[in-house]
Amino acid sequence: MKILNALLAMTAVAAVSLMSGSAIAQTYPERTITMVVPFAAGGPTDTVARLVAESMSKDLGQQIVVENVGGAGGTLGAGRVAQADPDGYTVLLHHIGMATSATLYRKLAYDTLNSFEYVGLVTDVPMTIVARKDFEPSDLRGLVEYIKANKDSVTVANAGIGAASHLCGMMLMSAIQTQLTTVPYKGTGPAMTDLLGGQVDIMCDQTTNTTKQIQGGTIKAYAVTSPARLKVLPDVPTAVEGGLADFQVGIWHGIYAPKGTPADVTERLSKSLQVALKDQNVVARFAELGTEPSPDADATPAALKAKLETEIARWKPVIEAAGQYAD
Repeated sequence: MKILNALLAMTAVAAVSLMSGSAIAQTYPERTITMVVPFAAGGPTDTVARLVAESMSKDLGQQIVVENVGGAGGTLGAGRVAQADPDGYTVLLHHIGMATSATLYRKLAYDTLNSFEYVGLVTDVPMTIVARKDFEPSDLRGLVEYIKANKDSVTVANAGIGAASHLCGMMLMSAIQTQLTTVPYKGTGPAMTDLLGGQVDIMCDQTTNTTKQIQGGTIKAYAVTSPARLKVLPDVPTAVEGGLADFQVGIWHGIYAPKGTPADVTERLSKSLQVALKDQNVVARFAELGTEPSPDADATPAALKAKLETEIARWKPVIEAAGQYAD
């Protein structure tokens, strides 16, 4: 009898838990949702987040407020979401740094693969190899030759350890087998300001941050890292065209929720993301920034999880070879 009563009690608890989860999903969302961006306001990832949050807010019927929690290459913001209540009211929009931080940081306050639920991929932003406008080399082949001949004096700017520009810079040095002096900044804005001012020589950063400067002629563009030339920058060749075989780097972005968030809630968020990525305003603004929204097949929990696992494995040897770890 005691065993029977215990089994009945366990069944009742499970039923209540299931009903509770279903009830949450049926009424979700009932209040404002916070979307944490683990980088400073005004940067490329922040731009992507605000466009998507605005459109998702319309679909969900509740406002999504973007909160910038910068620091430690995006790991502070990710850690904040990992520790948040798993109720769907705190989510994370992070870029490729979600994968690279697993190797880049010796200690993390969360388990990259197991501390989150997955919502879906948002976009894959191409990178650009750019320089101060008066830099000597005229094309990518010339740039590589110049860098190798002057490796002790050429400086590479980035927005800080773990930033997209840092990762792309490491990939570039790995591709040309030349280590350069890196100059880290506290954000994309200061890095671009010094590139514009000629205080640093080159940078590898997202089109969301460089397109307008390239179009305005205030910096020199050597290549885009996409498989094909971009409509928004038709005169800029691909890195492969410029002689860097297989040099293709995209800064993909995904949305995550804390571990334990009900599956129905993450599915609702995923469906809302798919709606947002077909919003003509989002499509048009992304195009202006040199990128495209992820298709429905990628804006899913399964696709994001698979992407994260693959990218952790891809970047691990690059980071280990560079030896640029963070505490």
